[in-house]
Amino acid sequence: MVKIRLSLQGSKKNPFYKIIVADSKCPRDGKFIEKIGFFTPKKKNKQQKISVDYQRINYWIKQGAQLTKTIQQLIKKHKKIDI
Repeated sequence: MVKIRLSLQGSKKNPFYKIIVADSKCPRDGKFIEKIGFFTPKKKNKQQKISVDYQRINYWIKQGAQLTKTIQQLIKKHKKIDI
């Protein structure tokens, strides 16, 4: 099963997440199919906090990919797409 999820990057006390499409059996920070955005929780400017290619999310959802709860909440919070 393919999932759209977060992959932890960055350093201690400075998290940075890539939004990726990956097989659910692969490790969190392991092999992935495609990078479709990023999320930086510590940024104060909302414009730069999250960047996502919504066309690719729609494509992967149509292909049968499932979103994790965290990704669903992030997308709903930024109100760019209906899930």
